[in-house]
Amino acid sequence: MTTIDSRKHVHVACAIIERDGLVLSARRSASMNLPLRWEFPGGKIEPGEGREECLTRELVEEMGVEIAVGRPLTPTTHSYPTFDVTLYPYVCSIVSGEITLHEHSAMTWLPPERMLELEWADADLPIILEYQGQQQG
Repeated sequence: MTTIDSRKHVHVACAIIERDGLVLSARRSASMNLPLRWEFPGGKIEPGEGREECLTRELVEEMGVEIAVGRPLTPTTHSYPTFDVTLYPYVCSIVSGEITLHEHSAMTWLPPERMLELEWADADLPIILEYQGQQQG
């Protein structure tokens, strides 16, 4: 029997990267957890690492770009069958570099109102809805 305490809980910083009114979506590779689902790029926060510091490091590692970390959105926690994840989203912009995918299988730039046309990782959905709500007002 599994108790809630033995479940893995991952803390992840993720970037909602804006450019010219569009938002970057990245598709997980077939070999990753949640294969071929779309997500906001980012990664696990290391012990002793700040959320914004994590995001800056991960975007260099995953996509080869330097980002400016902007305003935070509401953190969200989701329970997958084998683990829990808390996402800490930040609205960001690229300050230097061209995107090169090191971990993801694809990427696309979409207007905020079309983001839900993709098959997203479940944990990202509340973030999309909050972000879209901010775009309306």
